[in-house]
Amino acid sequence: MFVDSHCHINFSDFDGESDALVARMAAANVTHAMCISVTYPEWPSVVALAERYANIYATAGVHPDYEDIEEPTVASLLERARHPKVQAIGETGLDYYRLQGDLEWQRERFRTHIRAARECGKPLVIHTRSASDDTLRLMREERAAEVGGVMHCFTETWEVASAALDLGFHISFSGIVSFKSAADLRDVAKRVPLERMLIETDAPYLAPVPFRGKRNEPSYVPHVAAAIAAVRETDAETIGRATSQNFFSLFRVDP
Repeated sequence: MFVDSHCHINFSDFDGESDALVARMAAANVTHAMCISVTYPEWPSVVALAERYANIYATAGVHPDYEDIEEPTVASLLERARHPKVQAIGETGLDYYRLQGDLEWQRERFRTHIRAARECGKPLVIHTRSASDDTLRLMREERAAEVGGVMHCFTETWEVASAALDLGFHISFSGIVSFKSAADLRDVAKRVPLERMLIETDAPYLAPVPFRGKRNEPSYVPHVAAAIAAVRETDAETIGRATSQNFFSLFRVDP
């Protein structure tokens, strides 16, 4: 059993393929997937997939990379979080890699998501890139530990992982952990407690070896588990079972 805890299968990369995509998931023993919201305009397509397939779930949020779009409010996030298939708030966080200049708007958007998550009691899906110090600071200031969640597509140091674990968060690994250049990340994957680990594809991005450079999809998530299993000296099935149970517990999904 494997679960893809973070994907974007509502994107146009997968237009007209949803039935085939879900069939390929089943063939690869990938039982569930979380389809992640990144803007309000595309949120209906996220929820539509969750409504169509019993094993697809959704989130509500606005990604930090998007400028000059409809800004989320606590009230608008809570409205979307009431949908019965929405299990988390996000994708949210900070990204100082793609954007430059005064990014206070990003920090305010992140605070808004944390406040909404605390109000509705649903976990957070957090993105951080080149912004770990501020990400952790805002998590502490806004009491994100009250709801917990996941640091998705983790690529930071063990020190950052340890701080997030101390706040009650899970650490999720994507196909990057299988890349030849990712030795430091594999060391983090070796050290994260198995009961606090998730795996994901971030599809359509970051396909794991042996599919690197191709379009990613949820059926490839067992290869992420295999890469982690190799450094932990276990098997992919063990990683799959543990991370699936973590997914069900964190997001309150009935397996």
